[in-house]
Amino acid sequence: MRLGIFMLICLGFMLLAGCDKEPEVGEVVSTFDNYLETGDLPAMKERGFIRLLAPRFDEPSGLPRDGIPASEYQHQAEAFVEYLGLEPRWVYADNFSELGTLINQGVADIIITNYSVTKARKKTLAFSTPVNAVQERLVVPRALADLALTEMGSLIVSVPDGSAYQETATKLAKRHQSISVEVLDSSISDEALVNGVANGEFAASIVDSNMLDILLDEDGEAVAGPVLNRKRRIAWAVRPSSTELLNQINQYITSERIIASDGSAEARDWEMIAEHGVLRVITSNNPASYFMWRGELMGFDYDLIKDFAKQHRLRVRVVVRDSPSAMFSALEAGEGDVIAASMTITSDRQLAGWAFSKRYLEVNEQLIGEAGDVPLGSVQALAGRTVAVNPETAYYDTLKDLQATGLQFDIQEVFQASTEMLIEGVANGEYDLTMADSHLAAMESTYRDDIAVLFQFEPAKEIAWVTREPQKILRKQLNNYIKRNYRGLFYNVTYNRYFVEKKTIAAHEAYRVEPGRNISPYDDLVREKSLEYGLDWRLITSQMYQESRFNPNARSFAGAQGLLQVMPRTGRQFGYSNLTDPENGVSAGLAYIDWLEQRFPARLDLAEKLYFTLAAYNAGHGHVEDARRLAQRLGKNPDKWFGHVEEAMLLLSKPQYAQQARYGYVRGREPVKYVREIKTRYLGYVSALGEQKQPEL
Repeated sequence: MRLGIFMLICLGFMLLAGCDKEPEVGEVVSTFDNYLETGDLPAMKERGFIRLLAPRFDEPSGLPRDGIPASEYQHQAEAFVEYLGLEPRWVYADNFSELGTLINQGVADIIITNYSVTKARKKTLAFSTPVNAVQERLVVPRALADLALTEMGSLIVSVPDGSAYQETATKLAKRHQSISVEVLDSSISDEALVNGVANGEFAASIVDSNMLDILLDEDGEAVAGPVLNRKRRIAWAVRPSSTELLNQINQYITSERIIASDGSAEARDWEMIAEHGVLRVITSNNPASYFMWRGELMGFDYDLIKDFAKQHRLRVRVVVRDSPSAMFSALEAGEGDVIAASMTITSDRQLAGWAFSKRYLEVNEQLIGEAGDVPLGSVQALAGRTVAVNPETAYYDTLKDLQATGLQFDIQEVFQASTEMLIEGVANGEYDLTMADSHLAAMESTYRDDIAVLFQFEPAKEIAWVTREPQKILRKQLNNYIKRNYRGLFYNVTYNRYFVEKKTIAAHEAYRVEPGRNISPYDDLVREKSLEYGLDWRLITSQMYQESRFNPNARSFAGAQGLLQVMPRTGRQFGYSNLTDPENGVSAGLAYIDWLEQRFPARLDLAEKLYFTLAAYNAGHGHVEDARRLAQRLGKNPDKWFGHVEEAMLLLSKPQYAQQARYGYVRGREPVKYVREIKTRYLGYVSALGEQKQPEL
């Protein structure tokens, strides 16, 4: 062991536990000067690092071939750490069986490898939501390939010490007297196990199915034998005390998988949009365009574009980006079909090639100052003042044009700042002045009295939706909608709701979901309970709103009770009664969700398994399995929900399909709507609470 690490570990243990010798673990080598730390995420943020622990055979130089799962896990872990604004640091251990010990000693923070969740490990470690689910299979020589386990005779199964394979092999030997277990050094890799069987060094071994997909050669001497464990979860592991870190891991893994499940970028015009039945709308998270209000998606731009989509029988998929440049980049890359984000028509944007719809809103740009500041009698009174704006906005262009006339004032460039943030800065004295469109200033003024409009620019500016130039038919459809609806009843009611009615605007402000605010009164409870099952608490909160609108006393006509609407009999099966008590109701619901999730095949992608689990929570596991079987008969993918199994679920409400189903008729629209709305709300929470991306309605 390197001397610096040896001294750190010994010093730490002498201080913390009074030991005077090196802990008995395998040799540890880090990619930096390591230290002992057993704190949670705040301690890691203070140091600026998160230390990722892997066995030595997972080092990039030691990975046996392309496509090995450990490499994918490592890339994902590094992306997670960087997402938190920290730096990843790798620590490698020779002794695989001591990974858990090293984590708890504070040598590293997260175990990142093909690490199975086992009962023994759960006693000392906390596991994340699964990053994979695999089968454990016996690996045998080709001569035994076609034999059943009972036909193989006496067999010695060689497995590494302290591994999940050892646990499985021990259970196997108890069931079959002809099988015995050879325990190998814990540093041996899966590749070495497969090679050992191939060259006759081992009679048999056990390896995870995802590793065998990479390691087995088609004509090799080692082959995959019987499945010994059908459902092994692979997950990241942390210290049990690292609850904040674990919460962030679960959120990251779940949101990344769900966002990724929405498909790839594609530049589309009207024909393809209509064919897919989904309009992908790029917008920004702010009080005017798009925001989450408790469990509802809202916003002036969002409501208008959703009404347009509804008239054409399209669903809306929202793609959130946090700046004009990011929105334009997403549109150019085909990640969305249209920008609906109070985008001002400017000559620079038109010269850049962006095509705007007809205007759906006219506004005046206004200078905003602190309440009590003297209004500017003319634009010349701006001389000597400083205006803070985001240089990506149309306000910046207006100010630069003014400076070009010779007017002497300063522009303070505040990158990534929203209009709302800049107004708050003016009110707090952080900035002298800022700019806002008149409808945004009016909205802000309905619930705050610490700002004032000091000057209004003329003429009015036009706000429109943005498309790529080739999207001529989509643009025609948008223009037709604006022509029919501009200043009509729906338009006026919607405009007043967001920019005129003081009580409504104040309610939106009070309960808008944003960083630092709770979604519901039960956020802490849901965070705590979700950790026990490796679930993202925001997904459970979205489901809770769907089930009860956050009312713990809610009861359905069928007798379901509590925040997650669990039937009393189901609650008793998991050991819970009095389901209107929030803790009991949430605990019973999570136990039932976990039970349902385990009913589906291990091979399913995490996002797909979540969709199936939600559908089963609403309609029952049997009906979901009927829909999967029907999807397969119809030539669709039984392992994908959206566009496949959900369509089969809708058919199960028709007699000709229901009569052939094992569990019969089901109101298919209910689980389809249930899954879609929970997913959409969840992604709204993800966006509102600070993550980058977001999808579908």
